[in-house]
Amino acid sequence: MPCFQCGARQTDPVRGSSPWKRGVRADRQVLICPDCLAVADAVARLDRCVACGSVALGCRLGEIECRDCGHTREAVRDEGAHAGDLVPSGAHPADTGLSEEVAAALTRFFKRDPGT
Repeated sequence: MPCFQCGARQTDPVRGSSPWKRGVRADRQVLICPDCLAVADAVARLDRCVACGSVALGCRLGEIECRDCGHTREAVRDEGAHAGDLVPSGAHPADTGLSEEVAAALTRFFKRDPGT
């Protein structure tokens, strides 16, 4: 899943906690990259808890739950919306080079030459 703000994809994870953060936007789980976290606009565009105003929301099994106060509500899905609707206007999911990133990760994992 790319960053909802800029479309960047996570690289291979390192040990420890991830600098990427989760949030909810338009009742869908999204990720925010570390660069966009530094921009106040990215956090301001996230959904907020109706009970406490926190942006620490998580989406699971059709529910939105606040990780701060525990308030839950049903996620409202717009059937006309698609996952690509949350990709920034300058990026398209097919343009992010995901297939090349996956091939490179598999090559590193299996420690093999990509031509074999």
